[in-house]
Formats: sequence, C-alpha cells, structure tokens
Amino acid sequence: MNTEEFIKKIEIELKISKNSEYTLRNYINSNKEFLNHTSKNLEEITPEDLKNFIAEKLSNKSPASIILFLAAIKFSFTNLLGRDITATIKRPKKEKRIPTTLSKDEVKRLLNELKTEKSKLIVSIVYACGFRVSEIINLKVDDLNFQEKIGHVRQAKGKKDRIFNIPKFLEDELKEHGKKQRENKQEYLFTTASGKMSSRNIQKIVSSASKRAGLKNVHCHTLRHSFATHLLEEGIDIRKIQELLGHTDLSTTQIYTRVSTEEIKKIKSPIDSLD
Repeated sequence: MNTEEFIKKIEIELKISKNSEYTLRNYINSNKEFLNHTSKNLEEITPEDLKNFIAEKLSNKSPASIILFLAAIKFSFTNLLGRDITATIKRPKKEKRIPTTLSKDEVKRLLNELKTEKSKLIVSIVYACGFRVSEIINLKVDDLNFQEKIGHVRQAKGKKDRIFNIPKFLEDELKEHGKKQRENKQEYLFTTASGKMSSRNIQKIVSSASKRAGLKNVHCHTLRHSFATHLLEEGIDIRKIQELLGHTDLSTTQIYTRVSTEEIKKIKSPIDSLD
C-alpha cells in the first residue's frame, strides 16, 4: 500500500466512524506530513521515526497539538496496519489555559462594528446562544420553533442534540430572516450567494469587526466563552450552563469558574464577617 492509498483509506475509516470535518481534516493532514517527512515504506516506519519527527517538526507546538497529532497517527496505524507506533511515546501534559473572554461592553463594541444586518444577526446569535461555529453554519430554518421560543442544535460535537432559547431581543429579526430563507427555498438559516456558509465565512466576519473595534485575538469561540462567563456572573447555575453549552462533562464547564472576575469579586474575606 502506497502513501496515497493509505491516506484514502484513513479518510474512509474516519467517515465510516462519523468523525467531524475538523477531525477528518486534522487527521489526514497529520498523517500526510509525517509520511512525507519519513519517506519510508509504511511497514518500515518505527516509533523512533515518529519521535524524530516530533522533535524536529513539533517541538514549538503546544501540548494539545502534539496530543492531536499522536491521536491521528495512532488511529491510522492501528486501524489500517494493526500496530500502534505511538504506544511507547509519552504524551505531554495538556496546558490548562484560561479561555479569553470579552466584557459586555466589548461585545457591544464588536456588534456595533458589523457592517450588515445579516452579519450582525449572525454574530449576535452566536454570542446570545453560545454557539460553536459548526453549529451556526448547520442551523436550519426548521430548527427554530417560534411558538415554543426554542431552537434545536442537531448532532453537535459528540453527536449530541440540544435545545436553546431563542433570545427575545433577536426574535423578530430571526423570524423575518427565516421567512426570507424559506421564500428563497434555502434549507439553512444563514447562506451565501453560492450556498451554505463555511466556518471561514463566519470567522472572517468576527475577525474583521474585532479589528475595527480595537479588540485583539477575538474568534468565534471567544463569543462562546463570553456567553458562558456572563451567565455565570449573572448567577446562573453551572449545571444549566453545562446543558446550554452541550458539554458532556461538568469539568469542561467548570473552567469558567476560573475565568469570571465578577464571581471572584463577590467572595468576601472571612474577616469581613467577624463581629
């Protein structure tokens, strides 16, 4: 089996196991880079080759990137060749970074810099509902139930469905936009002239507006982090936030307890309660 056939088989295995487009893209790219670097026959590749590649090409990458790379190589070699060349390689400890968030004033500044009504509606609902990029581009007109004032996220990360509340502030705009999409026979809530929107379309909208607003390092996921943090600051129970975000594990949501400056400010020293 040559490299091209191997990569094609990886793609087939990933699709059969219903992996996301993100996983598919990253796993294929990781394997391509590694195999092009080694230039060995697949049967001759050893753990030492893998270690050398990591030392030479990934030494400046984050622990998360190296862990993802090793997962990609393990998947392909285990499934297609029946051996795990990553077994003897120690995984780096994943960094526990506090996610970047915006204040409410910064969110307002960002929204004010959006150039069109459509782009403002997209970014507003991403923040208002804590959507991932993949969720907003896959949201369909029929996923919105205005009678019940809820919407449905279908088959999100981890193949999970969940509901979200349609924000009252955006209800009329969403209704009108959904109506136009139906009239134009569009299945998805947000589309471009050429069809379904891509994650790159959304990222570009957010990135351009954030630069005009004088905000640095703002991505779509920053809005999701901000959504969760602002709910926590308003006293919403963390388990409810977990459901709204679609997190399987509460520990994933608990990272926001380390983010919220407002929550820290609420904690009084025990000396203040001494009589």
